[in-house]
Amino acid sequence: MTSACAATGETAIIVPYPPGGPLDVSARALADAVKDKLGTTIVENRPGAGGNVGMSTAKRRDGDGKTLVMGAVATLAINPHLYPTLPYDPKKDFKSVTLVATAPNVVVITPAFAEKNNIKNLQDLVAYAKANPGKLNFASGGNGSAGHLAAALLQKRCGIEMTHIPFNGAAQGLLSVLAGQTDLIIDNLASAAGNIRGGKLIALAVTTKARTPLMPEIPTVEESGIPDFDIYTWFGLQVPASTPDDVVQKLHDAFAPALATEEMKKRFEGFGATPAPMTPAEFDKLIADEYAKYDELVEISGAKVD
Repeated sequence: MTSACAATGETAIIVPYPPGGPLDVSARALADAVKDKLGTTIVENRPGAGGNVGMSTAKRRDGDGKTLVMGAVATLAINPHLYPTLPYDPKKDFKSVTLVATAPNVVVITPAFAEKNNIKNLQDLVAYAKANPGKLNFASGGNGSAGHLAAALLQKRCGIEMTHIPFNGAAQGLLSVLAGQTDLIIDNLASAAGNIRGGKLIALAVTTKARTPLMPEIPTVEESGIPDFDIYTWFGLQVPASTPDDVVQKLHDAFAPALATEEMKKRFEGFGATPAPMTPAEFDKLIADEYAKYDELVEISGAKVD
């Protein structure tokens, strides 16, 4: 299939999610940053089916260097274990260009919930859950979402039971916590940062091995006494598998330096993410490692999507 942008000479970055989220904002920042090297670059939102629609759209495009797709932990590492069939193969249908950014996930509750239940940290939350089996509930962006899987791992590591309340997207799940309809959510910092800074949410812990430089005051889950816990959001650029290697390298040489600039670092910090350019081979290894990790996490959670 001919690239939708081939006739005009435009380069397209397909984002498999609606406008306004971290992947979309990142893609638009990058499109502006590489225009001197690649010419006019547009963002093409193709949401649907947990990101599968956008990925399958990119798969069918020509490998002419005019189509990239913003792959993510969900589409490349989680969905293959979650859906019985996928309209694309993350291992065969794409080539990596560069990782774009990473963002920690963070366990958040409201000040009202914290005060009512005397919860000051993650240890207190776990103690509350143990004293009240099944009473604590958590919101997520849906069955098998990153937040759902992180909460499933937290329950397994701590020996606690929480009730899962899935929503149609993490934004709705976060709103339910803010409204007091649900008790907590493990969301990516990019989404939760504004409400944390504004005092509407309390961050109990980040789910990465190391503290985030964006909010270094937040402890990690491991520092809170729960071992072997490292879950985070990541996303990066890929192209159809038919793209020649020299074209992949040309695209990498345009996007990776753009990500390394101080200006881009500041733009990403604004929504809780950190630019993290990688070589194509390094990004391939990250995807392979995360693919294996989420095979286990999806099994732990019991999540499936028909």
